[in-house]
Amino acid sequence: MHFLETVRRRWQDADTLVCVGLDPEPTRFPACLAGDPDAVFAFCRAIVDATADLVCAFKPQIAHFAAHGAEDALERLIAHVHATHPGVPVILDAKRGDIGSTAQHYAAEAFERYRADAVTVNPYLGRDSVQPFLDRADKGVILLCRTSNPGSRDLQELDVGSRKLYQHVAELVAREWNGNGNCALVVGATWPEELADVRSRIGDVPLLVPGVGAQGGDVEAVVKNGRTADGTGLMISSSRAILYASNGEGFADAARRAAMSLRDGINRHRNP
Repeated sequence: MHFLETVRRRWQDADTLVCVGLDPEPTRFPACLAGDPDAVFAFCRAIVDATADLVCAFKPQIAHFAAHGAEDALERLIAHVHATHPGVPVILDAKRGDIGSTAQHYAAEAFERYRADAVTVNPYLGRDSVQPFLDRADKGVILLCRTSNPGSRDLQELDVGSRKLYQHVAELVAREWNGNGNCALVVGATWPEELADVRSRIGDVPLLVPGVGAQGGDVEAVVKNGRTADGTGLMISSSRAILYASNGEGFADAARRAAMSLRDGINRHRNP
């Protein structure tokens, strides 16, 4: 099934806009996993199994696995999601962006090696750098637009004629790059006014919104400014606040409670 069709089904059938980011930090794992040579996989699998019915997607961050030599754990984790929780899509948070054959290899990495349903990409090298991703009509291509970090101002707010660079990116993706209907945009929860501005420019193109939870993004503002007319259109991502809700043996249950609290908080503000 097309990635965005899968996400839309989760929005409706599971009644959730929550995306759980899987950013494993072994130094923060509970003591019960100490000494486990497969702790990265074990930790993430426990989080996935505890929260799968509460999410519209999972978003593993590739650097958090690669830095610990745990690429195999990432492959197995994505395979586990697909096998055990069918219908829950996986977004590989890789922020790839390059040209020529390198871009083609990055697309193969995301979609063939890891079997991700979608991948985050950096659009700032231009269309040819993301074309191998766009060509995969069944896969999601989630392009950076207005990121949540303070330094995003350095480039994303530059004036480019009558608008800011991030506004140009939003319109370019929505109007010209989305021919297969498989694009989404990243807009941080820390910029609620910009979130509303982007939504006004892109219609119903979905938004991946990081920055709630540990980064302090306001859930009500995100939903109010980013939702579509039917109260969906958002994949609201939280990582640390869910993953590390507890460092005890009950860490997975605590993660479930945190994800449920976020889901319920989002749903209180979904209907216009």
